[in-house]
Amino acid sequence: MLENYYRELVCFLNARLGNRQVAEDVVHDAYVRVLERSSDTPIEQPRAFLYRTALNLVIDDHRRNALRQAESLEVLDSEERYFTPSPHSTLDHGQRLDMLQRALAELAPLCRESFLLRKIEGLSHPEIAEHLGISKALVEKHIVNAMKHCRLRIKQWDAH
Repeated sequence: MLENYYRELVCFLNARLGNRQVAEDVVHDAYVRVLERSSDTPIEQPRAFLYRTALNLVIDDHRRNALRQAESLEVLDSEERYFTPSPHSTLDHGQRLDMLQRALAELAPLCRESFLLRKIEGLSHPEIAEHLGISKALVEKHIVNAMKHCRLRIKQWDAH
C-alpha cells in the first residue's frame, strides 16, 4: 500500500529541495521510519502520514545543519567518542550484520541487487534501472520490498 506513494513523494520533495538524490534519500528514510514504527495502531491515512514523516525529516535535517554550522571544531571532535562502539555493541552490530546478510540471501537476485546497488554502491534509481535492464518503477519496488523483508526477518530473529 505505501509503495504506491513512493514516486509521488520523491517528485514532491525534489520540487522543494531541488535535488533528486536527496529527495530519494529522504523518502527512503521516511519509509524506514514508517515501517519501523513500534505502534500496532493502523495508520488511517498512510499517504498523509508518509508525507508528514518525510517533511519532518527534511525539517530535522535543516535544523541539524543550521546547528552544525554554529558549533566549534572542538565540540565536533569531542563527539567522536560517542560514535566509537563498545565491544558489546560491536558484537551486536556484527550479529545484526549477519542477520541482514541472511535476510538478503533470501531475496530474489534482482531484488537483492537493486537494494545493494542503492544502499552500498549509492547508485540512483535510474542508474540501477539501466545497470540491471529493468524499469525504474521495478527498481523502486525491489528496494522497498527488500527493506520490508529485511526488517521483518530481523524482527523475527530478534524475537527468538
